[in-house]
Amino acid sequence: MANQTEQFIGWLTAEGVDVELVRTNAPYQPSWVAGIPWLRAGFRLIPYVLHLWSASGRVHVMHVKANSGWAWHLFVTPAVLIARVRAVPFIISYHGGGAEAFFAQAPGYVLKLLTQAAILVTPSVFLQRVFAKHGLCTEVIPNGIDLTRFVPAPARSFGDSPHLIVTRNLEAIYDIPTAIRVFSVVKKAFAGARMTIAGSGPELANLRALVAKLQLEASVHFPGRIDNASMAALYASADCAINPSAVDNLPNSILEAFASGVPVVSTNAGGIPDMLEDGVSGLLAPVGDDVQIAQKVLQILHDPSLANLLRKAGLAEAEKYSWTTVKSQWLNVYPRALAMEMKE
Repeated sequence: MANQTEQFIGWLTAEGVDVELVRTNAPYQPSWVAGIPWLRAGFRLIPYVLHLWSASGRVHVMHVKANSGWAWHLFVTPAVLIARVRAVPFIISYHGGGAEAFFAQAPGYVLKLLTQAAILVTPSVFLQRVFAKHGLCTEVIPNGIDLTRFVPAPARSFGDSPHLIVTRNLEAIYDIPTAIRVFSVVKKAFAGARMTIAGSGPELANLRALVAKLQLEASVHFPGRIDNASMAALYASADCAINPSAVDNLPNSILEAFASGVPVVSTNAGGIPDMLEDGVSGLLAPVGDDVQIAQKVLQILHDPSLANLLRKAGLAEAEKYSWTTVKSQWLNVYPRALAMEMKE
């Protein structure tokens, strides 16, 4: 979401929209606070709320990017309450595939706050269906993809050294261990195969331990979080992208692979089948099934004609999510939110 937000603000600014960003992940001040879990939460939350309060006095509309779990309670709730107190119309755009489980267990105030938004936006039909189960009406506006930055690299022969990539945060819901087990199978078929797992998160130590257990240390690289400016180069070097997530919505990582001409093998979690058609724009496998995922990765690596067909279909799919395609929807949302609030 941080990368999406950074990209989105750049687009809005280029269209002449005046945007003020209130970050939930600002650097800790002082830096040593980062090493003390409970203390660091307060050192980040208090400046966030203060910035929200001051910013709400300068803007016409607040756009709250929301997610499930503790992120909702810590960051979304204060934003919504401040918007209501300051009488600022607000839009909530909801991301992440965990909404259904979250709504089922969340306190009643969560759904109540959602009903107070001028407009609710989801990036996928999948999430729209989840919201509808709870009587919430949403508009679908997809995440955008920057087709000037992610461009297809020329097709190349990788011999026995294909490069596989995973571009998800190192969190349990993205099931990176499955991708590592898949790579261990690919490594037996392609001796020079290598994998880059680009992301940061709490599972890093466990993932390194699994890599060591499978004796893959020389072939699996953990570069950490890669910034927006460097992501395109990573995709350009890849021969196949694996998305092993157990919970998902409409991942930008798949859109970026599509736009970069990289064939994708993904689980069928959440809203992914709505954006990736199995056998057409990519290959799908059941969540957690490393055997089937490995088979499908090998299918792509062994069959250049299939890889090329998937590459072409992925490029066509990416066009549907370009800023040129979706910007009119976003630029229309803000004045409508303001007008709706003024009628109340």
